[in-house]
Amino acid sequence: MKRQKRDKSDRAYTKGYQTGVSGRSKDICPHVEPQLRQAWLSGWREGRIDNWDGMIGVSGVHRLSDASHL
Repeated sequence: MKRQKRDKSDRAYTKGYQTGVSGRSKDICPHVEPQLRQAWLSGWREGRIDNWDGMIGVSGVHRLSDASHL
């Protein structure tokens, strides 16, 4: 059975979240297309908020699985 590819904006959001939760800068956003850049930055913001709230490591794992369903 073939696996369905995820939407590019969902993938950008997830990668942005991972970058934000790890405490890295938003300046490293790899996207130039406005829609993908916006999705990545939204994920980055959510990740930074979770990082500030202490949701890193094991305590933040559930957030990533919740974010992939947006």
